[in-house]
Amino acid sequence: MANVVKKHSISSELAQKMVEEAVAKARELCVTENVAILDDGGNLKAFSRMDGAPILSIEIAQNKAYTALFGVSTQDFFNFIQRDPSLLAGIPTLARVAAYGGGFPIKVGGEVVGAIGVSGAPTVQHDVDCAKAALALVPDAMRAE
Repeated sequence: MANVVKKHSISSELAQKMVEEAVAKARELCVTENVAILDDGGNLKAFSRMDGAPILSIEIAQNKAYTALFGVSTQDFFNFIQRDPSLLAGIPTLARVAAYGGGFPIKVGGEVVGAIGVSGAPTVQHDVDCAKAALALVPDAMRAE
């Protein structure tokens, strides 16, 4: 079909394994997290709220993942917008955008197939560490932040 585009998306199976890996890392760090995996269209694919994880962080985890669908980590996204006052003022007013660490695109072969967002720990670094543990399950996923 001439007007149809083929795209790739994260599978349910991989999304669930990634959530489990992020939760395992959170347990190792003795923190509680909300972990969200979105597909390439921004739809929730897998999610876990650990016992004791902040309720407000449920939405934040999903927003971090959504923001990472831009193709860069949420920390890199923040670093980019902070250099432009108009972006710094405007971008955070958009629904579903979270410009702080803990969100990463899930890329396979350079293509964004989904995203992960982690939120709830006492520090952003914990969120980042848990997300990176999950990304280790994807052979050529983005790992930098």
